[in-house]
Amino acid sequence: MDFQEMFQLELPVGELVLRGTILYLGILFLMRIMPRRTGGELEVMDLVFILLITEAASHALGDFTSLTDGFIEIGTLMFWSYLLNVLSYYFPAIKKLTTQPPVQVIKDGKLLRRNMRREYLTLDELIAHLRGEGIEEIQKVKKACVESDGTLSVVQYEEQ
Repeated sequence: MDFQEMFQLELPVGELVLRGTILYLGILFLMRIMPRRTGGELEVMDLVFILLITEAASHALGDFTSLTDGFIEIGTLMFWSYLLNVLSYYFPAIKKLTTQPPVQVIKDGKLLRRNMRREYLTLDELIAHLRGEGIEEIQKVKKACVESDGTLSVVQYEEQ
């Protein structure tokens, strides 16, 4: 085992950082334009989807034998994640680029079917979620939204 070779750079640092930056921002963009529920509540198919993205990303970053190259790539991805979190906190415009606003699917007990179609949310899925919240009738819901992480939030009318 040759420790010097294991830590020797195979690619220039600038190229490694550029690859990581393009990959991070590219995946962020792709996840931003996809329906929320694709990256949210993970089911078996969603998990397979994420694993395939990870596999594709590892090939896009290059097949490294040098640990140093891998750590530079991981550091670049972590840097962008941290930087965008900080910038999103201080600048609302950045937050709008990185997260999606909630989409209302029920308003005053009525379904907003256009928004449901846009989020690929079926009536059966919506009703199943409402049942999970202990709500039997859509008319009892004041507001329901698909949040930016793909989860469904529900506000009921207050019981009198």
